[in-house]
Amino acid sequence: MTTTESTVETQAFQAEVSELLNLMVHSVYSETDIFLRELISNASDACDKLRYEAIANPALIGDGEAPKIRIIPDKQANTLTIADTGIGMDRQELIDNLGTIARSGTKSFVSRLKEAKDGVGLIGQFGVGFYSAFMVAERIVVFSRRAGSYEAWTWSSAGGAGFEIAPAANDAPQTPRRGTNIVLHLKTDKANYLEAHEIERIVRAYSDNIQFPIELVDDKGESKQINSASALWQRPKSELTPDDYKEAYKSIAGAFDEPAMTLHYRAEGRYSYAVLLFAPSTKPFDLFDPSRKAKVKLYVRRVFITDDADLLPAYLRFIRGVIDSEDLPLNLSREMLQNNPQLAQIRKAVTGRVITELETLAEKQPEEFAKVWDAFGSVIKEGIYEDFERREKLLALSRFTTTSGEARTLKQYVSDFKPNQTEIYFLAGDSIERLKGNPKLESATARGIEVLLLTDPVDAFWSSAPLDFDGKPLKSLSQGDVDFSLIPLLDDSKKDETKPEDEATIIAAIKLHLGDRVSDVRASQRLTSSASCLVAGSHGPDRELERLLARQNRGLGSKPILEINLHHPLVAAIPQANDNAADLSFLLLEQAQILDGELPEDPAAFANRLNRLVVGGFSKG
Repeated sequence: MTTTESTVETQAFQAEVSELLNLMVHSVYSETDIFLRELISNASDACDKLRYEAIANPALIGDGEAPKIRIIPDKQANTLTIADTGIGMDRQELIDNLGTIARSGTKSFVSRLKEAKDGVGLIGQFGVGFYSAFMVAERIVVFSRRAGSYEAWTWSSAGGAGFEIAPAANDAPQTPRRGTNIVLHLKTDKANYLEAHEIERIVRAYSDNIQFPIELVDDKGESKQINSASALWQRPKSELTPDDYKEAYKSIAGAFDEPAMTLHYRAEGRYSYAVLLFAPSTKPFDLFDPSRKAKVKLYVRRVFITDDADLLPAYLRFIRGVIDSEDLPLNLSREMLQNNPQLAQIRKAVTGRVITELETLAEKQPEEFAKVWDAFGSVIKEGIYEDFERREKLLALSRFTTTSGEARTLKQYVSDFKPNQTEIYFLAGDSIERLKGNPKLESATARGIEVLLLTDPVDAFWSSAPLDFDGKPLKSLSQGDVDFSLIPLLDDSKKDETKPEDEATIIAAIKLHLGDRVSDVRASQRLTSSASCLVAGSHGPDRELERLLARQNRGLGSKPILEINLHHPLVAAIPQANDNAADLSFLLLEQAQILDGELPEDPAAFANRLNRLVVGGFSKG
């Protein structure tokens, strides 16, 4: 940092900001309109914060000037000013908010921006909207005064390596009495953003539902409001069109996709509140953020309170929108948010309503529900594990890839039960292709039994709970005993009830050679053509869950059970294998590990063992 005699300080941008600005300044996008929507959105947030802080400190708006946003084009100076009478920023806030990006998604944004042919659609998803102004401006100057403060500050940058910050003259025309003025010195080819009709078009398209007046100031200094500034969620549904909802979604959620589902209603009774919620059709960048926070905004009598009230459970965190209460106190503290019984009732009721709306969407608009499920199914399934009260409903909503097809429901699965089938079977793994080739499917396939193929990491967790659907328990094909004996084979000619006379000898020999590498060795009811497979015991985690926990060093270290196909030539050869019996036993274990997507414990020993058996076979030949 350097300080000149005029008290102007020059500071370097955070590394990520410099990279981001370089990409924006030197790239060409098909939709640069986004910059105005982002700056208006930031101004709206500042006005929201002022109204909220003024609840506890009314002196912040003691001058009586209501929060509003003004857009001032100046063709002679080639500048566009976006001014607000919101909370404003002091010196440190200007540095923190405009010189750094304290967001975990920034690096991901920069990476995706490099890859995208037209990265403008990413901007609103990553909270870096201010910097989008550099797409149209060659220099930006920000004047700001925090509400209640005498000092004002100016921040300026040309989008290079750093920015300048200095005290602002209190009597300067650009210095606000309260709030922030952002002055964009436009690039020569962006003069179209000084035209009144162009500004009005953008505001109508993106910001019409901003809750504060947006005024356009003409060259005579006269202003007119160019947005409706209405709380759309408080208006009757009969007054609104599908386009109104689409624009409200884009404004409230800061999104560019179309909503796949819209839920708008007003609850009356013990508690009164308005609800306007949307299910996006594409994934937001922070869907799997470790905090798992919901993004529904809480208002009280049209005053923004917070977007951190956890108004929906974590498994519905993809839902965007607003809940506006008529009864809650305006001065809600964080502790009150966590312990308020009224909020708990609203949360319960709205969660139930969202689930019901998803059920209706699945029934009446399956194509739209498919968009929601494809984008957020892995998140919704978290609720099967976490929300016991709604577990049955969430299972009914779920769509599965199975051995019979895609997007199958459990209702469809149960209706296609085979004679004497009493359980719903599933197999969890890391890819559909690998699961389809898993030997544990063989006996089920021979009987035409449908099997759910689960590949989302969350599947290993929710499927570990004792579950049933329509009274039919869910059963893993890689855990515990499986008995298909009462379900007829599709081809009776393949039925083989005979067992080798030396079954006990084979099992005892394999146990002897493998020692404590497995917890048990037993004859398999799952296999028809493969030699062996690994399964988990009836108690403890399923095989897939144990693998996931082991990757995080949280595994229980439980040993698998080796199941063998007594009719397979490799297994039947063990009693006469003599010196090769140990190699054959280890081969049964190691090939089962490979088929499960694991590496043998000692790959070099596995390769040597396999080579010995192959060479020995050629020698005998």
